[in-house]
Amino acid sequence: MSRRLLRILGVLVLLGLVLLSGLAWRNRVDLAAFPAIVGAYSAKEYCSCRYVMDNPADYCAAYVRQYVPLSGFHDDPARKRVTARGLGSTQSAAWVSPRQGCRLLPEADALPE
Repeated sequence: MSRRLLRILGVLVLLGLVLLSGLAWRNRVDLAAFPAIVGAYSAKEYCSCRYVMDNPADYCAAYVRQYVPLSGFHDDPARKRVTARGLGSTQSAAWVSPRQGCRLLPEADALPE
């Protein structure tokens, strides 16, 4: 490759990095909230699938599977609570009543070791 082509390619890569970092800065609040969404979605949807719709546990586990894997998960059938950890954020959901269904809890339960 010629020097001129390498220089143009380098400038284009640098320009792309600047644009990408500007986009990340502009959406920094949304990006910061993203890790909590993975665990919250999994806990809430699994709780609804399992305790509101009365589906089997293996069906509900497949139902909430995502591209981003969970690093921790616990289903407590006795208390009808579900806790999920994804991207370092742990969230819990609990069954409230047949009419209200499941609700995310403000404080996550600890995952068993």
